[in-house]
Amino acid sequence: MQTSDVGELSARARRLAVPGRRRILGIAGPPGAGKSTLAERLVDGLGRLAVLVPMDGFHLAQAELDRLGRAGRKGAPDTFDAAGYAALLRRLRTPGDQGPVYAPVFDRALEEPIAGAIPVLPDTPLVVTEGNYLLHDDGPWAPVRRLLDEIWFLDLDPDVRVRRLVDRHVRFGKPRPYAERWVAESDETNARLVDRGRDRADLVVRLRPAV
Repeated sequence: MQTSDVGELSARARRLAVPGRRRILGIAGPPGAGKSTLAERLVDGLGRLAVLVPMDGFHLAQAELDRLGRAGRKGAPDTFDAAGYAALLRRLRTPGDQGPVYAPVFDRALEEPIAGAIPVLPDTPLVVTEGNYLLHDDGPWAPVRRLLDEIWFLDLDPDVRVRRLVDRHVRFGKPRPYAERWVAESDETNARLVDRGRDRADLVVRLRPAV
């Protein structure tokens, strides 16, 4: 199924946010597709019924990437703690009554994950999570798909997406030539990998670039 209607998406998310039970909505897609923007918009519209838990909080720390020799591929599947992300999703599926579960966040200014930054209260019915590899079916990523009640794949014109990515890297302090090279060599390699999973999504979302 495909849609481009934001109102329809908001209504669909609201139907998942049933008080008294926990559901998890995933938003996948390539780098720069607008996943975080859409997720934030949905969560803002739902208020206390939803919380956003981004996959990017499970980036490995820069020191660990350096130790592993993977710093030049930051953003690839093996530069995340995929098993840790899956473990958090399992905890979030069964919240119990023992207080909040804390999730990490990725600080783009620092280029580092920060632990314990997002409290997920047990009575919040909907968790929205977004990231590149929610539909990736290799290695420690494989369990993620079945831990999500519903998953959307966010698509965007590649030229618009690449321009967004370059501008984002520049905004966070990278020289434009460096940003353009990184997007071409790293982000777009990851984008091609992410695109393989679109057929596993419940919904393909194609929004206008302004969203």
